[in-house]
Amino acid sequence: MTYKNILIVKLSAIGDVIHALPVAHALKQTYPEARITWVVEKPAYDLLTNNPDIDEIIIFDKPKFKSLTGLLSNGYTFSKLLKSHKFDLAIDLQGLFKSAVISYLSGAPKRLVYCNARELSDKIGQRICGNHEHGHVVDRYLDVAQHLGCKIDQVQFPMNITEVEARKAEAIANHAGLQLENPYVVLAPGTNWPTKCWPITHFAKLADKLYDDNIIPVIIGGPNDNRLAREIIENTKIPPIDITGKTSMKQLAYIIKRSMTFVGGDTGPMHLASAVCAPVVAMFGPTDPARNGPYGKKHIVLTAPISCKGCWKRTCPKGQRCLDTIDADTVYKAVESVINKTSI
Repeated sequence: MTYKNILIVKLSAIGDVIHALPVAHALKQTYPEARITWVVEKPAYDLLTNNPDIDEIIIFDKPKFKSLTGLLSNGYTFSKLLKSHKFDLAIDLQGLFKSAVISYLSGAPKRLVYCNARELSDKIGQRICGNHEHGHVVDRYLDVAQHLGCKIDQVQFPMNITEVEARKAEAIANHAGLQLENPYVVLAPGTNWPTKCWPITHFAKLADKLYDDNIIPVIIGGPNDNRLAREIIENTKIPPIDITGKTSMKQLAYIIKRSMTFVGGDTGPMHLASAVCAPVVAMFGPTDPARNGPYGKKHIVLTAPISCKGCWKRTCPKGQRCLDTIDADTVYKAVESVINKTSI
């Protein structure tokens, strides 16, 4: 079957949207004449711009739909916009009630959703289960593309960083004291779960070790991570470069891409690093790296040596911090290993 207008619904979060990028690429390779539209929330919009595989981006402005008044005043207009595209296929990769509603409102006669869908979203779309049902989330999403006849020879994360965005990233780095030609390692202390946090004191000790090796530690993150950055700086002998909250997503991607290594937990920036082919050293505790780890083979994943790892809990019911068990020396040795492999 040939498709002319395809809708992808993947709203958030940053890492989840990155995981879905190979689906758009696979669809465009198989159906080059098809128009591909992606519905996304504002925080992840920047990741999709100037993408050769995406013809149009529709922003789902979530705050406008939170109240009954907002839903009534904006729902009809949004539904009308979707239906005007005359989609013949909608792919709900979010698998939640809100994404299922968007898929339904699109008017597409064929609606697909992955088989781990929740919140009754599988009642609105056809459940697709593939060979990677228990594998990495990227491969799970690609199961849907393969169901549609896509041949996956190589998994690609198309992300077009324009010359303008690259130059702005260089200017931001320079203003912070970083020349991108110098050797540097990116540190990402921020996470959205308390249980995913690697201790600030560990980050600080790692930063000192990097400086001892003439490698510049660079702290990155969103505006909400400024406090973490300050605490790391307060605990180091030499302050790391801090560009926390100063970049767009594409500018951050460029800076990460130019780095020697990325160090962090299961976060959006970690998945951004693997998407732009930067080597990653990742620390995992409550989540499963087989499902959520950095995609690819050149990365190193350090898992907390505890029996309850992979619990998928935002807060620990035992009051423990499982990532405390991964010390700075272990992470430093992993960084050394990744750098040595990269430089060969």
